[in-house]
Amino acid sequence: MMKCIRCNVSGRVQGVFYRASTRQKALELGICGWARNLPDGSVEVIACGEEASLDRLLAWLEVGPSHARVEKVDWADIEEQVVEGFRTA
Repeated sequence: MMKCIRCNVSGRVQGVFYRASTRQKALELGICGWARNLPDGSVEVIACGEEASLDRLLAWLEVGPSHARVEKVDWADIEEQVVEGFRTA
């Protein structure tokens, strides 16, 4: 079953290839959506896919790429989005 989530990832997550690494992981997992930097220094991730794949992405978001220092990942279910691929902004 397809579902969508919105995540807010805080910590040292900008300038460390967090968005690009998230895109790569999402594509590996067959997840659509996007990742973008927010003005407060966090990264917002919208992800749509199968629940098991989203669980794997969430686990990855809590660690991120090697130079990131993730402090917190807040997430919530959202209405299904019409998205193709996975982009960064």
